[in-house]
Amino acid sequence: MRNWLLTILSVTFSFSVTVEAAPTPKAPGDKTVVLVHGAFADGTGTWDKVIPMLQAAGLKVIAVQNPLTTLAGDVAATQRALARAEGPVILVGHSWGGAVITEAGNDPKVAALVYVAAFAPNDGQSILDITKPYPAAPGFGELVFDDEGFATLTTTGMTNFFAQDLPIPQSSLMYATQAPTAGALFSEKITTAAWKNKPTWYVVAENDYMIQPDLQRALATQMKAHTSSYPSGHVISQSKPQETADAIISAANSVVMPPPPELHLLQ
Repeated sequence: MRNWLLTILSVTFSFSVTVEAAPTPKAPGDKTVVLVHGAFADGTGTWDKVIPMLQAAGLKVIAVQNPLTTLAGDVAATQRALARAEGPVILVGHSWGGAVITEAGNDPKVAALVYVAAFAPNDGQSILDITKPYPAAPGFGELVFDDEGFATLTTTGMTNFFAQDLPIPQSSLMYATQAPTAGALFSEKITTAAWKNKPTWYVVAENDYMIQPDLQRALATQMKAHTSSYPSGHVISQSKPQETADAIISAANSVVMPPPPELHLLQ
């Protein structure tokens, strides 16, 4: 009888002091940088120096590999990266990638935009539209088109105009790995420019032979972007990786994270 009573008291006591914690809500995801490369390039050759710097700053990073066939195709590739991203996204575009982020940046996950020597059309504008008032960039004179309308840069174009301030072995590698780019991309028009509603940064390449520096400055002014400017050729993410990373980190630091979720205990 005594043993039976002790057992009942023990079970009762154990239930009285048990507190069951609710499943821990997921904390807000870390900030993620999504990097979008431009024409005649890929995600590695554009961003490989910048990515470790961003990761060292505590940011998650995803680099998009654009098909460079249509604007819609590149936007779709970027949207797939956005779907994978955790937390608020800092969306970064280089060169043609600026047009891509201008369209894809309307995604609600995107908290800030960073243009790196990049095109930034307005609503209903194409690359051809925004470049008309400016002298032709000399690098575009070194394009070779195949029978399907895809363009690549000549060796001279890559070495002297696209990546003129990089070591020859690096520009030669970029030439060998460049992605053929559909010429029709440059006439495709943006639907809604995300920079109208998102905080924006712009990194100007002052010695750019692919996008006129005056055009870059005009675009930055139009967007009211936080602007930095450096003596660099078109691939400023390679020639000035720390400065490029600093602009992206500055944009990331401006993004306010939501407060952590509260934990509730079930009594």
